[in-house]
Amino acid sequence: MSLIRRYPPKAPAPRREIFGWAMFDFANQAYTLLIITVIFGDLFTRVIVGDGPDYRLGNLLWSVALAVSYGLVVVLAPLAGSIMDATATRKRFLLGSWLLTVVTTGLLYFVEPGLIWFGMALIIASNFGYAIGESFIASFLPDLGPPERLGWISGLGWGLGYLGGLVATAFALGLLGEVTEDNFDRIRWVGPFAAAFFLVSALPTFLFLKERGTRRQLARRVQLGLGWRRVLQALQRLREDRALRSLFVSIFFLMAGIYIIIAFTFIYGSQVIEWDESTRVTMFVITQITAIVGAIGFGWLQDRAGPVRIYRLTLIMWCLAVLAIYATPTLADALAALLGRPVEAQEVFLAVGAVAGLSLGAAQSAGRALVAIMSPPREAGRWFGFWGLAAKAAAIFGLLGLGLLQAWLGLANAILFCLVLFVIALIASAPVRTPDHIAGV
Repeated sequence: MSLIRRYPPKAPAPRREIFGWAMFDFANQAYTLLIITVIFGDLFTRVIVGDGPDYRLGNLLWSVALAVSYGLVVVLAPLAGSIMDATATRKRFLLGSWLLTVVTTGLLYFVEPGLIWFGMALIIASNFGYAIGESFIASFLPDLGPPERLGWISGLGWGLGYLGGLVATAFALGLLGEVTEDNFDRIRWVGPFAAAFFLVSALPTFLFLKERGTRRQLARRVQLGLGWRRVLQALQRLREDRALRSLFVSIFFLMAGIYIIIAFTFIYGSQVIEWDESTRVTMFVITQITAIVGAIGFGWLQDRAGPVRIYRLTLIMWCLAVLAIYATPTLADALAALLGRPVEAQEVFLAVGAVAGLSLGAAQSAGRALVAIMSPPREAGRWFGFWGLAAKAAAIFGLLGLGLLQAWLGLANAILFCLVLFVIALIASAPVRTPDHIAGV
């Protein structure tokens, strides 16, 4: 059982506040999809760096830029979370991360072919703001309802997030067109578009989300000292609490694999599967819709079948998804022989994308809800700071590992690294147990 002290159950927050909280997920998915996954990542590797035909340097530099931004989160998220708990300033920290992401994302318009270091600097800054903002917004989750409702609330947030990504990217792809050098003057507007979407869509968060606790005005030096003391206390508690420690270890390996999938899926489709533009757009729609279903559906299941049981199920789903990604060309050949007609790898990849999308929404929602369930609300900033540390340290490990492996083995073979990560995450989850008053194991 977790050694973290529990507080009496509470009623759910008003629907308006839950909606405002979930709208931040809706808003920030425009950044992660348009900039990291679908458009700018492909633009950076194939046009800004442009080291075809295999783009190994571009892929490696993209991994490095993301890893540096996540490294900043690893260092600062636990400290910021501890300061937020002590001073009741979570909303102020969230505001700062939001504005940093909006401004630096808008400036991506000025990144032209050959301006590699300028592009990397803006990606580091914007992705840092986005990534640490994930920890800040997640720290509000324990305030929004009793533990037995948090799976559903977390799933609602992730589901709205994928809906937001679907809306933003559908408009962007329709307005901006393909990622090609000839279309650069239009596609470069992806930065300002993503920034504007994030800016406007997150406004309900700051209008409706409440800051709980009594704000304390402390000098900056005092805040830093208090923050570091709380971080050290949390580390001591992690040494004593096997269940919580095991959860963070499992989340580390889970998120290492997920960040690889997020950053390289569309690069993989372009370079390995060699899909056409229509398949690329279809893949995006399929993964977003299935991610919505996975987040909301598995969030509902988590509150009924047990949060740990559903979390482990999502890890098994990920293992199957990665095997299917790797075996896509082989599966296409097997289907062609079975059906007696040609079957393209990109057609099979669409089906694989549905499994991956379902796993993506389910796993992220389940992991976040588990941290909320096992963390007292009065210490939510601190523990979600460690959640951010685990996730972003995982991103560094995963992205650099994949970047180096694909430079050595090629991207098609290196993707099996994700399978290893998800298997380790499943094994690491064995000691995880929720408090006795939560259903399931």
